[in-house]
Parts: sequence; structure tokens; C-alpha cells
Amino acid sequence: MSTRKILALCLPALLAACAAGPTPKPPAGVPVPEALKAAPDESLLAVVGATGVQIYECRAKKDQPSAVEWAFVAPEAELQDDQGKRIGRHYAGPHWESQDGSRIAGTVKARADAPDEGAIPWLLLSTRSAGPAGAFAKVTSIQRINTQGGMAPSSGCTAATLGRQERVGYTADYLLFTKR
Repeated sequence: MSTRKILALCLPALLAACAAGPTPKPPAGVPVPEALKAAPDESLLAVVGATGVQIYECRAKKDQPSAVEWAFVAPEAELQDDQGKRIGRHYAGPHWESQDGSRIAGTVKARADAPDEGAIPWLLLSTRSAGPAGAFAKVTSIQRINTQGGMAPSSGCTAATLGRQERVGYTADYLLFTKR
């Protein structure tokens, strides 16, 4: 068989293998609590960094209308790959949307206090596709780990400031899982 025919047969498979890239590895750091582990039939698709804000609003407490508190409204964050390239965004819903338009919606399944005081909790979320086919469409669960910041303000919410919003900076790693 000629070299040209061998290349014609092998090149598409080689290019596909290179495009798939290496298997992602979870970030090093504090171990993920057992309650936040992905299901045994899931595998890690991607590790996505997030940089943004958690938005809070000063509101009357649901169970004590005469008292006020900072209530979580929504996240707003840019999602980056491990090279720091923007690959999508995270926003109210909660939703994670890829640059290609694919989008998933999440529901909290479990939470654990962050090891870092002052950081929003770590989460395990189940997801469902909420948009067209694409990079995020087959994601079935997400872990939010390695959080920094993002907690509700500790002061400034009074009857006089009802309706005021605060945007608190945060970072996190989102581990996206798919069914095997």
C-alpha cells in the first residue's frame, strides 16, 4: 500500500484523536466531599473556570416581613477553558451557555460548605439541556468547587435600602460531567 493511501486512511482518525484532546483532570486542591461526587456512570467532560459576580438584593425576609436580609438573585460569570480562553457564560436559572449556543439548566442536588471561609458553598447540580445541540448539550451534572468569594454582604441591608443590589465577586471551578 502506498504512503499516500495509508495517510488517506489514517489521517482522519488521527485528526479526530488530536481534536478530542487529552482527558480533562479535576483541579488539584481540597478533595470533593462524598455527597458532591458525580454518579458512577458519569465521566468528566471538562473543567471550566468561572470569574464573575453573585448578585444579592436587600429584601424583606419571607418568614419575618418586618426584618430584612440579603437575598441571592443570580450569578453572572464568564466561563473559561484551562488556557483562560472565554468559552461561555453562567447566568440566572442557573444556566451555563457555551459560545456555540448550547445551554444547560441546573438544579441543586447537594451542597457543602466551602473549605475557604467567606466563599460560597460547593455544589452538585443535576442538569438538563435547555438549548440547541453543542458543547454543553449532553452535560448531566455539574460540580461547583474551589470557590473564592461570592458570599452575601454582611452589612448594608436595612429597611431604608430595600431593593438595593450588591454584586460580589467570585471565582469557581465547574466540573461538567456526561453519561458514559
